[in-house]
Amino acid sequence: MHGWLTDCLNQYKMKRLALVIPCLGLGGMERVMAELATYFVQDPEIEVHLVIYGMNRDIFYHIPSNVIVHKPYFEFNNQKRAWYSLKTLYFIRRTVKALKPDSILSFGEYWNSFILLALYRLPFPIFISDRCQPDKTYGLVHNMLRQWLYPKAKGIITQTKKAENHYREIFKQSNIQTIGNPIRFINVNPEIQKENIVLTVGRLIKSKHHDELIRLFVSINKPDWKLVVVGGDALKQNNFERLQILIKELDAHNKVVLIGKSQDVDQYYLMSKIFAFTSSSEGFPNVIGEAMSAGLPVVAFDCMAGPSDMIRDEINGYLVPLFDYKIFKEKLLILMNSVELRDEFGYNGKESIHKYSVNLIGKGYYNFILGAPKKAKI
Repeated sequence: MHGWLTDCLNQYKMKRLALVIPCLGLGGMERVMAELATYFVQDPEIEVHLVIYGMNRDIFYHIPSNVIVHKPYFEFNNQKRAWYSLKTLYFIRRTVKALKPDSILSFGEYWNSFILLALYRLPFPIFISDRCQPDKTYGLVHNMLRQWLYPKAKGIITQTKKAENHYREIFKQSNIQTIGNPIRFINVNPEIQKENIVLTVGRLIKSKHHDELIRLFVSINKPDWKLVVVGGDALKQNNFERLQILIKELDAHNKVVLIGKSQDVDQYYLMSKIFAFTSSSEGFPNVIGEAMSAGLPVVAFDCMAGPSDMIRDEINGYLVPLFDYKIFKEKLLILMNSVELRDEFGYNGKESIHKYSVNLIGKGYYNFILGAPKKAKI
């Protein structure tokens, strides 16, 4: 009887989950972690801890009050980087040892090795997920660390099948599973009217190729259409100013609008008619999914991973060979000239993106990192 009672108590024991990330500022990786924290904490049988350990510990996304947040007690001094990196390693190790979590989930291709090193030989299962283009190189030292440390993780989560196949080749790790990102569903607002807008959303970094998209759009020369670019500067590249200069040189201030960083990107999804995405390096582009959830047809480059997991060519959008701006322009022009095709692709996209609902993606994470089946809340 005593053994039976012990089994029952263990069955209903609250599970403790540690979500580990360098920061929770504005960004795709950070948004996914925030949504997963919100999903898990709704389960009364899970205690959710969020460990934020990077230099910038501000929280941009909403985190429920019953998620327990842990941050280092000290400010990171970049002038003494080595010493404060060691202090951060110690903080992470001490915090996790105190929590004794049933599972740990770490995000960040530049940071997962740091976490695996900090928690080396501790008896807690660590699951890691890189969030960028899977074949990206990180330099000799970091690549060597990944080769040594990644196989020591309990499991690896990839965002796309291409990434999974690539990781199986380069890491001696058999426990790899593909789980896409949860996609926010953009609800129709009858007060927002559609306009002749081609929209792109993303940080203003070189790999997004906003400059080429602007040149391409201006060359189409349709005066009743506008290109709207939503996104702010990142990675200290100062591209907002460069794009402003380009627009002035092209005399395109009436054709191209730079919005900058926006807290309400949904209104732009809802007022636009087409989504264009010229990025050449992605892990899993959330903005494509958001655009499709808003009923927008998408034209995107078929970069190494990401767009092809969501876009079915000529069904809910167009996949264009990487850097083929001629074909990109042709496909964009086809959609600009065809209401029927925009409606067809938009409808198909909206239907297909349901598989990335927060509940279904959350279920996938639950089953993989906590090891117990859980029904999706449809």
